Amino acid sequence: MIKKESSNSLRLKRHLRIRSKLSGTVECPRLSVYRSNSHIHVQLIDDVKGETLASASTLKMKLKNGSNVEAAKLIGAEIAKLAKEKNIAKVVFDRSGYLYHGRIKALADAARAGGLVF
Repeated sequence: MIKKESSNSLRLKRHLRIRSKLSGTVECPRLSVYRSNSHIHVQLIDDVKGETLASASTLKMKLKNGSNVEAAKLIGAEIAKLAKEKNIAKVVFDRSGYLYHGRIKALADAARAGGLVF
């Protein structure tokens, strides 16, 4: 009997493949996205020091519905604002194995509109 892999285990494989090729620094941190069924989280990470420079999520912003495209746009704008406060203009986008559409694409477009370059 052939055992089928779950979609999350396939996503984690994609995530490892992506992470092997990109890394964040102080000048150009990694913009990491985590998407759950009910919320979306974003972090700016310096992989050299292993620390989070800034973070935003629908939980922190206390949004009623954090699992839609509008919430992702708000989070993208928020992380762009936090990055500007820390004088960060350029980032490396880490989609964490998620496909680049829907909430992930909306977050990235909003972050770009907020002034982040990636």
